[in-house]
Amino acid sequence: MIKLVASDLDGTLLDPAGNLPDGVFDVIEDLHARGVLFCAASGRQLVALREMFAPVADKILIMAENGALVARGDSLLYARPIGRELAVRALEAVRPLPGAHPLVCTPSCAYYEEEAQPFLQYVRASYLRNARGDLVQIAAREPVCKVAVYDERGPENNGMQVLPRALPQLRVIQSGGNWLDISDAEAHKGNAIRFLLGQFGLRPEECAAFGDHMNDYEMLLACGHPYVTENAFGPLKQRVGKIIPSNERAGVLSSLRLIAQGILP
Repeated sequence: MIKLVASDLDGTLLDPAGNLPDGVFDVIEDLHARGVLFCAASGRQLVALREMFAPVADKILIMAENGALVARGDSLLYARPIGRELAVRALEAVRPLPGAHPLVCTPSCAYYEEEAQPFLQYVRASYLRNARGDLVQIAAREPVCKVAVYDERGPENNGMQVLPRALPQLRVIQSGGNWLDISDAEAHKGNAIRFLLGQFGLRPEECAAFGDHMNDYEMLLACGHPYVTENAFGPLKQRVGKIIPSNERAGVLSSLRLIAQGILP
């Protein structure tokens, strides 16, 4: 029996316009009534996710910043920030890259320096609390969950060619589209899931997970029932294999309905 369901949002549960599918709160209520925990697992910031899921916020778990933070209600259960020296080093590695725009994500706010478009447009659309500031100074004084980088040239052609080698002590992963994320080496959705399994005394086979990109890979591996959407990143589909309909066709929502009925997708 499934007792924990974790779903990525962008490209997975959310539709192509970035909206929750109609009826998702009813399904989460059904899961809750059946004793199944639902976890929203995203690269987005904690405050934004709490607002997005406000109607059911007291009934779900929230995994924010790609697994660097896990919360239940108003309680922070788990945090895995980047060490301050490493956060500064990450910024120093990003700055010389052409077309790369860093965003420093702390538990309470996302900070940027550059006002280049469409970078700033994406920041303001996805990060409820954002502000302009000196990124190095912020990284030196505040806990940094991740350094998100908008890469105009595409991470696979630019940042991912350089940053993994430049930052061997950190985790550098393409997180979707033109974005890549730099985080603590152990801060990922897979370890956050393992924390939750231990926290609630669950086995991997009692957990299902849904994703669409490589920042979901460890989470999918940590669960006994991993699924990827039809629109998922090609290499992830090859590695996971269990494919459900795309986010445009609300594949995750349909799968959640089945799980709420005690049926595996």
